[in-house]
Amino acid sequence: MEDPVLNRVLLQPACRVGADYDAWIWGVGGSGLEAALKDPGAVIGLVKEADLRGLGGSGFPTWIKWRAVAQHGGEKYLICNGNEDEPGTFKDRVLMEDCPHQLIEGATITALACGINRVVFYINPHLSAAIDTLRRALRQWQASDWPEQIAREAGLEIDYRVHSSSGHYIGGEETAAIESVEGKFPFPRAKPPYPSDHGVHGRPTLINNVETLSHVPHLLRNGVDWFRNQGLGEATGTKIYSLSGDILKPGVYELPMGTPLSDLVYRYGEGMLVGKKLKAIFTGGPSNTILTPADIDVPMDFESVAARRSALGTGAMIAVSQGTGIVKKVAEYVSFFAVSSCGQCPSCKTGTYYMAQLLNRIGTGQGTGADLDALYNLCKILPGSGRCQLVNGAVKVLESSLYHFRDEYEQSVRKLAV
Repeated sequence: MEDPVLNRVLLQPACRVGADYDAWIWGVGGSGLEAALKDPGAVIGLVKEADLRGLGGSGFPTWIKWRAVAQHGGEKYLICNGNEDEPGTFKDRVLMEDCPHQLIEGATITALACGINRVVFYINPHLSAAIDTLRRALRQWQASDWPEQIAREAGLEIDYRVHSSSGHYIGGEETAAIESVEGKFPFPRAKPPYPSDHGVHGRPTLINNVETLSHVPHLLRNGVDWFRNQGLGEATGTKIYSLSGDILKPGVYELPMGTPLSDLVYRYGEGMLVGKKLKAIFTGGPSNTILTPADIDVPMDFESVAARRSALGTGAMIAVSQGTGIVKKVAEYVSFFAVSSCGQCPSCKTGTYYMAQLLNRIGTGQGTGADLDALYNLCKILPGSGRCQLVNGAVKVLESSLYHFRDEYEQSVRKLAV
């Protein structure tokens, strides 16, 4: 029997119609936009009441960014961030490939609420199927009655375009996305000024994740109380979790925000691979932290996971089994960050590279006590030294592994001493 809790909003069958505009409208589409057109000025307040968060990793209240852009006049941009490139995160790809009209309607409502006239779908070029599907869906959308109705009733003519990102991980950082949309290499910018004041070509710019925007039509269609009741406890809405690693049934699972981690792993993921036991879970992708079996009961929402010295991030959960060396796993992820650094900040480029070297030495049994001391020192001096969060993410996963699995690091170093 189909689980009534699973995939009930963003990934429900009525949304997963691909580039089929008629199926979207005949199903659940259009009514959210109709509601927004009746009173565009009320939308930001509804988003605030619903407590819709940024679902690209930050968990930042969506309404605050919207309000900051809405207060400006003139030409404004919305960047729908689909650069998804972090290991273990694949929720946005599914949303863009299966539910493009949901995203387009969400972006359009957002544009109405903030007075935005330029919408850019910013997509990782490696997601070729997503780009193709979204372009076909956009052609259908622009051939519909909506553009004319929006111009007539709201006085807003919206220009839509699909922009392929550089394909670099760092291109997902919001100011790097602005640089890329302008046709430049995605070097993150220093803040301030913030994108809401000075973004694409100097104009106010709003950057929201694909999953965040996809929620907007449903919130407008069904109301604030409905949205809040989708979550568990104090959490609101649903969340798509990307489950991977040593798991029997990896995949994307849309569940109520606040669902226990144990449900995701053992009920929906059907547990660990045969003969394996859970050792750790990297939460929110490798730029975040580690949870252990002692935390398997944690509700998967931003506040509850943070209370366990971790972070929900993008909702990616990478399960690691007993017998897998944590040091080698962390070395793999930190090496990813070292390769992904744009090189603009020396502390990030050299720091992540040096961390990766030290971790590889320790992980292969060639490290020393001095190498371990150096890792601890890097965790103290590197955070906050870069323009973006890349170096912070690399330090965060290292620091978390040192906290939970210090014995593995010390054991590797001790073996060499013997």
